[in-house]
Amino acid sequence: MQKKRESMLQIPKDILENKKLILNLSKNDFKSKFAGSYFGIIWAFIQPIITIIVYWFVFDKALNAGTQITKAGINVPYVIWLVAGMVPWFYFSEVVNTGSNVLVEYNYLVKKVVFKISVLPVVKIISSLFVHLFFVGFMVILYAAYHYYPTIYTLQILYYSFAMICLCVGIIYATSAMTVFFRDLTQLINIVLQILMWMTPIMWNMDAMVDRISKPIEIILKSNPMYYIVSGYRDSMINGIWFWDRPITTIYFWGITIVLFIVGSTIFKKLQVHFADVL
Repeated sequence: MQKKRESMLQIPKDILENKKLILNLSKNDFKSKFAGSYFGIIWAFIQPIITIIVYWFVFDKALNAGTQITKAGINVPYVIWLVAGMVPWFYFSEVVNTGSNVLVEYNYLVKKVVFKISVLPVVKIISSLFVHLFFVGFMVILYAAYHYYPTIYTLQILYYSFAMICLCVGIIYATSAMTVFFRDLTQLINIVLQILMWMTPIMWNMDAMVDRISKPIEIILKSNPMYYIVSGYRDSMINGIWFWDRPITTIYFWGITIVLFIVGSTIFKKLQVHFADVL
């Protein structure tokens, strides 16, 4: 039992002991993504903004989505309702996509005997966080343009961002380890992320369709941990609801997150001894 506890705490310990190394690798990782391109890191911000504009045009202008009613019964313009869902989703999908391939990408470090391999997945989490912080700021400015000014509830974005990071940690420790042995996993992850984006939901409003969704389907959709995060961003920016006012979903989310971390770290530690041989 003592050995199991120590094994589970080893990854958090490695992260804390190598935080300076992780930060330096994260900065280099962020810069290297766009090395050689004329506009450099500007592409990291342009693509998500274009994606938001396309979805906004299709749903709001072409399909006439109009205003959306939230869980708190507030009617808001579709674009700001959409952005509150897209901003966390951009981060989550980026981390899962890039984090799942991190050991293959940094195979030259994996082969180094003295290097702490367990810190590599965290590099992608921090690297993607730079863009996420920009889009949180972008979201706040966009809301202000629509006269939805920051309130004390807006600070909850920090909590929900932290919660999303914790969720990502467990997932990418498992997927990054498995990708070393099964490279096609990255393609499967892309497909799963596309499905999850529509299941979360982000583009369509489940709160406005509750009468048309059966209870079992509603439970399945809400069991997705990212539903908690996206709803939390909207609670922070629109509804003005604290996370502790939703105790059941909060307990469920952290329960799932802890289980994912235990499973992910266990898979990583068990497969770690074979990484160098395969890569």
